[in-house]
Amino acid sequence: MAEQLAGLADDRALLGRTSTAERVSDILRSRIAEGYFPPGTRLSEDSIGGALGVSRNTLREAFRLLTHERLLVHELNRGVFVRVLTVEDVEDIYRTRTLVECAVVRGLGEPPYALEGLQAAVAEGQTAAVENDWKGLGTANIHFHRELVALAGSVRTTELMTSVFAELRLAFHFVDDPRRLHEPYLQRNRQILQALEARDAEEAERLLAVYLADSLERVVEAYRRRVEGDGAP
Repeated sequence: MAEQLAGLADDRALLGRTSTAERVSDILRSRIAEGYFPPGTRLSEDSIGGALGVSRNTLREAFRLLTHERLLVHELNRGVFVRVLTVEDVEDIYRTRTLVECAVVRGLGEPPYALEGLQAAVAEGQTAAVENDWKGLGTANIHFHRELVALAGSVRTTELMTSVFAELRLAFHFVDDPRRLHEPYLQRNRQILQALEARDAEEAERLLAVYLADSLERVVEAYRRRVEGDGAP
């Protein structure tokens, strides 16, 4: 916990003079997504509030916001914990991803498309794979799908999927073999990008739908194996 709190102290500057529960929740959401606070971790009000230099009330409001986003859970008389997803949660996350991401590609309109973000995410993933940084590859994969959603040009869609992707990372952190989980999708991200570069949105949507179905099966298999092995809920 000491290492995680030291990282939060570095984030204090992000709060500036307009320290708010929303900005605290942004910081904690990012830290949870990055794995600083793994699923099942109890979050101490005193320690985190001290690291960030915020009041107890502000931190509690941030916790409330993240609980609403299903990233945290409050357990009576025990405190606030980073949520441990169920297999059903994972399946619902992928259901949402399929509905939204495929709709984004289907609604792209006439090419050319603004693909710089997708290109950068594919390059980021390639670098992570070369360096055997498999968690980094998982992050690059999330960045790819975040940039894909951003093609819709919709603030509301982006906000919705930011929360969904943060939940997805909770599942990723609970899987014990990130290379096996993430490596196959680097090439598939590249294929989707190539279809969009070729101005073939229909093919990109087809590739994406198959991709998400395969990813769901792989994540659920790995997640169920880990959860059942640990006896976790």
